[in-house]
Amino acid sequence: MTADRTDPVVDTPHGAVRGRREQGIAVFRGIPYAAPPFGPRRFRPPEPPEPWDGVRDAGAFGPTAPKPPYSDVFAEYLSDPVIPGDDCLNLNVWTPEPGPGARLPVLVWLHGGALTRGTSAVPVYDGASFARDGVVCVTVNYRLGVEGYGLFPDAPPNPGLQDQLAALRWVHRAIAAFGGDPDRITLCGQSAGAISAGVLLAAPQTRGLIRRAVLQSGPPEVSDRDGVRRMVRRMAARLKIPGTAEAFAAVDRELLLRTQAEVSRRSSPVLGGPAFGVVVDGDLVPGDPLKALIAGAAAPDVDLLMGWTRDEYRLWLAPGGLLERVDRLGPVALAGAMARCHAGPEIPRGYRALHPGAGTAEIVGQMITDHLLRVPLHRLADARPGTSHVYEFAWPSRRPGLGACHALELGFVFGTGDAPESAKLAGEGAPQELSDAMHGAWVRFVTSGDPGWQAWDATHPVRVFGDGPPHTVHGPRDAELALWSAFPTAPRPPRHAVPRAPGAELAAAMRRLRGSVGTLRR
Repeated sequence: MTADRTDPVVDTPHGAVRGRREQGIAVFRGIPYAAPPFGPRRFRPPEPPEPWDGVRDAGAFGPTAPKPPYSDVFAEYLSDPVIPGDDCLNLNVWTPEPGPGARLPVLVWLHGGALTRGTSAVPVYDGASFARDGVVCVTVNYRLGVEGYGLFPDAPPNPGLQDQLAALRWVHRAIAAFGGDPDRITLCGQSAGAISAGVLLAAPQTRGLIRRAVLQSGPPEVSDRDGVRRMVRRMAARLKIPGTAEAFAAVDRELLLRTQAEVSRRSSPVLGGPAFGVVVDGDLVPGDPLKALIAGAAAPDVDLLMGWTRDEYRLWLAPGGLLERVDRLGPVALAGAMARCHAGPEIPRGYRALHPGAGTAEIVGQMITDHLLRVPLHRLADARPGTSHVYEFAWPSRRPGLGACHALELGFVFGTGDAPESAKLAGEGAPQELSDAMHGAWVRFVTSGDPGWQAWDATHPVRVFGDGPPHTVHGPRDAELALWSAFPTAPRPPRHAVPRAPGAELAAAMRRLRGSVGTLRR
């Protein structure tokens, strides 16, 4: 869309930008909040962009961060556009009323994608519905994969997380000119974006920047440093270079992405394996963010909305027939889940008793989902009664086998269910009334801190968005989560202390499963 003289112009800290009027909403795309992270800035913390003279056009999405594509199997369900260019540290703003007098609530969105994929340019994240409902919506690009989360001896850790902090600071400084209220910023994310939001919430540097937070299918957590280093070492071995930022910066970008994709093939959110992630760095991430938030030492006055989908695991196990393969492995797959969760046999026995008709894949998927996601979010809500609200998304996709899988709720939250990219995951005919209900709840929370149902207390109220009208259920996951309290997980043992027998069969089975995941990711 070309600009004309009636399009809105807003001054930012680094220069003026011209957006577009689209159906009564002012939209500004591709605004740089930091300088291009290449050349001498490669693998370094973000730096402010160079100021510009005149008016910069902000009518199109800016470049996306370097990332490998999804495999054909997953690309059938998930969209991830690529826009070439170096200026990838950019953001987009949707606002109903640009100008400093409006003082509207602000939602800042961090996309998911396992910190290796994703972009704010995905049409599912279009912020027009939020703007129509009186919320200024900001969506952010940040560095991904080894560029954003590689761990090197000659570069500081977590540059991708530093990018997100720089974007949040930019919003706090600049959003009033777009009609937003810098004192009413809600930081929101899904999956890896929710993990990032939770980590930032606990960071000392964000004190006073965040009024509310939404964590969708991602708890505040950090990755094991050894696992992240292992990813870097594997890439370095394939590339035949030292495992340093200097050496990685000299590698062709496309070759670096291909190598990253190759070493990541056998890692999975469900099945585990080394992966890139946020690590404790003693500065922006001084320690475990979940512990800090539970203790009340971090973000004590921030309201929380958090939750999950009923069948998170199906996004990774349904494509390519992995559900059936896990069912065929039976007890071996259950042993793999026990190893993934550091759990004893009492846990799968308890799940079998609670769900006698469930297959092995469902037991494994729900066990791992509870351990990695629902247990930590329950603990966080328990530590913050009265200011936390919890939801479960339970509407099943029209596409076979997906159920209420990971990421399915996004089109409903953003009110973009009519976008073809939403239908890739939801199928045709997603109910508009469910989208209205869920999107409306998010608008209410961003605006007032109350999404429209009972805050968390000892009765564990959970708002269920599924078939039929949304309704509140008390303690829908309490029986399963009680198992984790009754039979606490063991700490991860040192690698040399893991017994080899009867682990050979289990190890071989897990290798076969991860190999299946790798095949899907090619």
